[in-house]
Amino acid sequence: MNTIAIIGAGPGGLLCARMLQQHGIGVTIYDADASAAARDAGGSLDLHADAAQIALADAGLLDACMAVARLEDQAKRAMDRHANVRGTFVPDDDDTAAPEIDRGQLRALIAAHVRPEAVRWGHKLTEATPVSGGRYRLDFANGVTTEADLVIGADGMWSRVRRLLTDALPQYSGVSFLDVRYDDADRRHAALAELVGRGHLFARGDDGNAIIAQRNSNGVIRGYVAMRADADWAAQAGVSVDDLPALHAYLLDRFAGWSPKLLAFLTDSDEYVERAIWFLPAPLTWEHNPGMTLLGDAAHGMGPFGGHGVNLALLDAVELAHAIASQPTLDAAVRRYEPTMWSRAAGLAQASNAATRAFFGIGVSDGPHEIPDHGTTHRRYEEDALRYRTRV
Repeated sequence: MNTIAIIGAGPGGLLCARMLQQHGIGVTIYDADASAAARDAGGSLDLHADAAQIALADAGLLDACMAVARLEDQAKRAMDRHANVRGTFVPDDDDTAAPEIDRGQLRALIAAHVRPEAVRWGHKLTEATPVSGGRYRLDFANGVTTEADLVIGADGMWSRVRRLLTDALPQYSGVSFLDVRYDDADRRHAALAELVGRGHLFARGDDGNAIIAQRNSNGVIRGYVAMRADADWAAQAGVSVDDLPALHAYLLDRFAGWSPKLLAFLTDSDEYVERAIWFLPAPLTWEHNPGMTLLGDAAHGMGPFGGHGVNLALLDAVELAHAIASQPTLDAAVRRYEPTMWSRAAGLAQASNAATRAFFGIGVSDGPHEIPDHGTTHRRYEEDALRYRTRV
């Protein structure tokens, strides 16, 4: 019997395991975390009709996800650094093209529909080594060693599995985020909550800085204090997230000239987490390697603009699982899956990376202030979803 190992229990890895189990195919998934809820999974993400929603429906989980997703939080508001509103998008009441869901909610929901005995929490992969017959030996930091006929790398931007397929390494985008969070926002941070409104706020300066905030569930607003900066900007400035007075002073100096209404986003956060933005080269392909493949960010990690990361990971997951179920061998399944995955991701990654750089004025004289035409984008998601379902 063939053995399949998935490295990484994020939404993509978990959904692939769910789909394989539905096909009656055995799989074991390994993750360094102690549980699905062991760490902060990050902020909100949108479930695109032409990607995540197709995948979740295929897995029988779309209704459960839509029950906790937030249609109203598809709204967008753009401001300049003086807090002048430069554009808005308000979704129709029946717009279901890209509803928002917390990352942690999505991960926990999918994990709850994977047979628990198939998930090995607390298993951090340290090395994957080819052995005879196209199999791989997997060594974990806790001393566990196992072998698999197919290793699926769903282990993100810094994937250890990818090292055996390509020399491609993540490239620093030139942009760094500070992840910020405002708990019980409507009561404790009322002025900031009013600025955000429903959905997202994008406040962009002409100085390479931005503030991005978004509604999450349970009264939380999360976001990013974003800067065009070197990857080691904090070390250069001699500040850290553990020294709030120094960090606040640095940020206020960096955002000098911004509206006082917006500056509270810099100083009032209940937590700060550094998140430098890295990209994989795009397009990225590799020579076919029997017994190993990638999905999600491990295969095509890209910038955050467009929100394609998790959406592509979920669609990758179900397509790979279907290929494994329908093809005569695991090798044939990987050969069927990879070209489609590469083709779909290439253009989106290139566009996302370019949009991320342009928003912060990297490589261009100025970036966009006005909000994109999200109404047209949502209609395209619906149209592309129909084409996808018709094609398959």
